[in-house]
Order: sequence, then C-alpha cells, then structure tokens
Amino acid sequence: MYKVDVPVDQSIGEAVERRRSAATARKARIFDTRLRVMGLDLDALNQQVQEKKHQQTVERQRDTALDKLAQYYDDLLLQQDIDERERRAALHTDLTQFWATQQRVEDSSDADLKCGLKGAFGITNPGGELGPASMQIFEGEGSSEPQTWKTKETERDLRMQKEDNLRRCMRNQHREMLESRELVHRDLREVQQAALEEECKKAACIALDNYNQALAAERAEKLKEQHRREERDNLTEMVHILTSDMMTECADTAKREAGGGKPSRMLTDRWKGMSPKQLRAIHMEREQQCLEKQKQRAAERIEDAAWDLQLLKLSTEAEEKETRAAELRRRRRIQMDEYNMQLAREQQTHQEYLNKKLYTNKPTNDYFHQFNASSR
Repeated sequence: MYKVDVPVDQSIGEAVERRRSAATARKARIFDTRLRVMGLDLDALNQQVQEKKHQQTVERQRDTALDKLAQYYDDLLLQQDIDERERRAALHTDLTQFWATQQRVEDSSDADLKCGLKGAFGITNPGGELGPASMQIFEGEGSSEPQTWKTKETERDLRMQKEDNLRRCMRNQHREMLESRELVHRDLREVQQAALEEECKKAACIALDNYNQALAAERAEKLKEQHRREERDNLTEMVHILTSDMMTECADTAKREAGGGKPSRMLTDRWKGMSPKQLRAIHMEREQQCLEKQKQRAAERIEDAAWDLQLLKLSTEAEEKETRAAELRRRRRIQMDEYNMQLAREQQTHQEYLNKKLYTNKPTNDYFHQFNASSR
C-alpha cells in the first residue's frame, strides 16, 4: 500500500476549541463576584457614554471655533497688508503727480541748462547797460524766434509762481495773525472771567463768614439766657423745698379729709412715720400671730408623728410581702433549675444517639468539591 498524505480536517478541533473558550468565558462571567453580587448599572454606563459623546462634541465645536477665529485673523492681517500696499501705491501716485505738476524741470532755477540752451547763462541786466563785449547773439547767428518766446514764457511762469507763493505766504501770515489775536482775546476773556469768579468767591466767603458770626452770636445769647433761666428755676425750687411741709416734717400734711363721715386718707408721698399708738397695736398683733404660729406648728408635729407611725406600719407590711415573694421566687428558681438539668441530660442522650448510632457516614471533601465545577 502507498502512503498518502491526506490533509487533516481542522474544523472539528477549531469547533471544540471555540466551545471550550466560550465555556471558559461563560464560567468567568458567571463566577465573577462583582457581577454576581453587584451587577451592572446600565443607566450609569449609558450616562457615562452620553457624557463622553457630549464632551467630544464640545471639543469639536471649540476646535472649529478656534479654527474660524484663526482664519478670521489671517484674513484680517491679509486685508491690512493689501490696504497698506494700496495706500503706498496711492501715495506714490500722488507724489509722482505732484512732482509732474508742481516741481517741473522747466520751473526750476537751472531750467536754462536743462531746456536746450546748452549751458547758456541768462542775463538779467537790461541791454542798454551792456557793451558790445557782452553780446551773446549776433545778427545772422541763428537765434530762432520761438526759442526766445519760450524763454520769456518760462520767465513769466516763474514770476507768476513767485507772486502766487508770496500771496499765499501773506495770506497764511494774515490768518496766523488773526488766529493769534483771537487766542489773545480768548485768553484775556478767560483771565477776566477767572478774576470775576475769584471776586464772587471772595464776596460769598465774606458773606458766609458774617452770617456764621451772626448765628454764633445769636446762639451764645440764647445759651446765656437759658443758663440764667435755669439758675432762677433752680433757686426757686430750692426755696420751695426748704419752706415746704416735707422739710418741716409736719404730720398733718399726710392726712386728707375725705368728707361724708369717711375716715381721712393718708398721702404716701407726705407720710412721716407711725405714731406710738400705732406701733403698740402692731406689736400686739405680731405677738398674737406668733402664738397662733406656735399652736399651728404643734398641731403639724402631732400630725407628722401620726403619719410617720402609719408609714412605719405600711413599710413593715411591705417588707413582709417582699420576703414572702422572694421565698416564692427562690422555690420557683430551684424547680426551674431541676427541670433544665433534666432537659440537658435528655438532650445529651439524644445527641449521643445521633452521633454514634444514626449519623455514622460523614461526607468527605470530594463531596463538596463536586458542586460549582462547571457552568451547566
């Protein structure tokens, strides 16, 4: 026979391994103490998931807002750069136009050197004062008429520009003079107004000082008058007290007739004390009250002795009852102890029967280890 290498089918082994892994995972899940005792809080887990999603959303929104802000600042800086370039270009254009209109070569002081005169020097002196040696252009030497007119026109333009500059300077000086005069007038008015305000403040302070002095004098006069009036009232009160019935200790002043046959009333604010007759009556009344009090105390002592005797009898009877009750409880306790000892002997006999005769086959550890061995 030939030996043929037949491929081994691994599906059965893989299925067995899958079932074994599933059983191991199930056992670990079932016998997990935390899951078996506490369980899973699905609401808390869902809440944590929602909070995590919300936090991620907030972070994405914040990143988006920061990106937009950065883009905005970039655009702003770019626009500022563009505006600066445009401003510089416009300034250069205006400067070029100013050079072309206000600072022309033809209007300069050396225009005769730059406008085709080839270095000729302009003569400003009149021709009648110069001799033949000062002649620059002779008859028949090609000095064209248009060039002469152009030179004259240039001189006229320069003269007009100088006159315009002079008039502009004069106008500026006149305007500055008017502004200076207006500032001087304004400063003068402010100085005068400040002086008037200072005078008004001084007058108001003087008036206020005079008013305060008048008020102080009036107040001092009122205080003096009040002091004199208080002194007069105190002196009058002292004289009245010294000459009144209270200081002379007149006993009749404490009595007031009621009228209609009624006894006279006693004025408490003017009472000077009791008479000897009233004092004797009070002493007699007090002695009588002392005797009555002694009699009352003797009667109370007799009553207390009777109550003590009665309490002694009651306490003796209570002690006898307590003694009989204690003896009865002692007998009952002895009977209960005997009964408990009999029950203990019976229990011991029954326990020996169970341990020595009834339960003779005790389970080993293998009996307990067979439980919870698998997930089924």
